Amino acid sequence: MRILFIIFLIALIPLYSYATNYVIEGDAIGQMQEYKPVKGDNLYSIARKFDLGSVELIAANRGVTPKNLHTQQKIIIPTLYILPNVERKGIVINLSELRLYYFADDKNVLSFPIGIGKEGWRTPTGTAEITLKRENPTWTPPESIRAANPDLPEFIPPGPKNPLGKYAMSLNLSGIAIHGTNKPSSIGSRASHGCIRMYPEDIEMLFHAVSEGTTVNIIDQNYKVGWMQNRLLMEITPTQEQTDVIAKYMKTKPVDVPEVYEVLANFLGDITHLDKTMIEDTIKAHSGVPIEVYAKNPAIEAITNLPLIHH
Repeated sequence: MRILFIIFLIALIPLYSYATNYVIEGDAIGQMQEYKPVKGDNLYSIARKFDLGSVELIAANRGVTPKNLHTQQKIIIPTLYILPNVERKGIVINLSELRLYYFADDKNVLSFPIGIGKEGWRTPTGTAEITLKRENPTWTPPESIRAANPDLPEFIPPGPKNPLGKYAMSLNLSGIAIHGTNKPSSIGSRASHGCIRMYPEDIEMLFHAVSEGTTVNIIDQNYKVGWMQNRLLMEITPTQEQTDVIAKYMKTKPVDVPEVYEVLANFLGDITHLDKTMIEDTIKAHSGVPIEVYAKNPAIEAITNLPLIHH
């Protein structure tokens, strides 16, 4: 059954998505990559090619802007992820990370970038489940949205103007849904009225992989720590508020994350021997790129120096 499931997923992988199905290695998945832009590339096209959100790519490549992107650059593709610190069951949505995880079983997970609720329309945290799956849905704007935009029609039928895209999955949580979008450039930012948006090719894969009744856990963790083989990794992503600033100005002021030291202590006990300067620099960078903070076997080459996948 598991083999058939994996074959099914491979058959669904579209041209855009570079990798969505990952094998779980301890507390982490994936591998860092590098990419050299080709003529015609832009930050959005690169992000979508590797199934990343726009802010996710910008945060990992500070200093790279649409104006200075060129073919001699090496673009970091941050496709190494520490799994969120929650039960690995069903769908897990991490708002600060702007990423969705679907745990197909205890060895495999699908991971996708998402768009979430903008300020004033924040996506709520909490547990829920998928209550209804709809293909080619009709969108009926709720009264709260119509109040802000009274010119909206009573409903929008399936088609290119439908903001739900081709697939939608309703949750039993404040009218929130996971759905596609007719604005794929919004993926990786806070742009919705609370719903979770996905690239059209990603929602198609997820829609066919999950069933009604699947649990959905929406969390907000902007720091993660976990083991990958013999290495303890730490990952600091932008907060939701920082995401807005990065999307607009491509940079933001750092936010302190003192809680991460307690989490590191939970993993290691004594943390006095850790490189505090490196940890503080990583917190300030909030790049979403995992770093190695400790190795059980110091003779093993650091993960940041391991060969990357080059393109």
